[in-house]
Amino acid sequence: MGVADDDTRNRPARLAIGVIGPGRVGSAVGAALERAGHTVVAATAVSEESKWRVAERLPSARVMEPAALVDAADLVLLTVPDDALAPLVRGLVETGAPVEGKLLVHTSGSHGHGVLCSATAAGALPLALHPVMTFTGRDEDLDRLASCTFGVTAPEPLRPIAEALVVEMGAEPVWIAEEYRSLYHAALAGGANHLVTLVAQSAEQLRTAGVADPGRMLGPLLGAALDNALRLGIDGLSGPVLRGDAETVAGHLSELRAHSPESVDAYVALARLTAGRALDAGLLKPHDAERLLDVLQA
Repeated sequence: MGVADDDTRNRPARLAIGVIGPGRVGSAVGAALERAGHTVVAATAVSEESKWRVAERLPSARVMEPAALVDAADLVLLTVPDDALAPLVRGLVETGAPVEGKLLVHTSGSHGHGVLCSATAAGALPLALHPVMTFTGRDEDLDRLASCTFGVTAPEPLRPIAEALVVEMGAEPVWIAEEYRSLYHAALAGGANHLVTLVAQSAEQLRTAGVADPGRMLGPLLGAALDNALRLGIDGLSGPVLRGDAETVAGHLSELRAHSPESVDAYVALARLTAGRALDAGLLKPHDAERLLDVLQA
């Protein structure tokens, strides 16, 4: 028997997948599950955009209403906005959708499996599989899924199934306890979303300063800073706060008030946070920290 036969024999049983909410995330995860050997048999689609996405990314799927989709699927992928998730699940249960024995999988970062409790009480098998990746709706989404991690939360008996599904998609499962799910998501959102804002703000300020191509200037610097932060933590810090250059920081604030006043509060808050972490790590001397904090309180 060949390697391919062994791989097929050792895989979990192939599943019929239904996707409720085939947007950027749902269509990508659905396509990744198909690449792993499962079949997307159904999807909901109301708008023309969602119908197009189903046709392009999930061509084996028939467009169905949610209750019929649940009936047709072994695994129901719930890829709707976070705030819509609990009402959707309650609605499925209240309208008699046959959820018993079905794997219900959501991709929300902020929720664990508890958000599916109404369906769990009706016999569904709840899994939270959150891909730690941004989605653009482009073809590269599917390839990026194969190199990312998933935050996995499920009842302990279902943990092997949840982790196996992630591994099948080529990604890495990372277990997140139910009680830490919101903290986990806050950490991811704070890092990724605020990073975009900070970079866009820096680029705008550089353009004001006469830099024609801010991206070319920022790319190597920010790439090195991110690498240092991931490898070294706070020990990868550099710059005027680390050096205790209070006059330089005061000059920054003066210029920002003149040219980018909306960014001053963020600069002050982040500089204070940076100074505090550097002080705690022994990288910033106490008397330098005092002078910096005086400037940052002005």
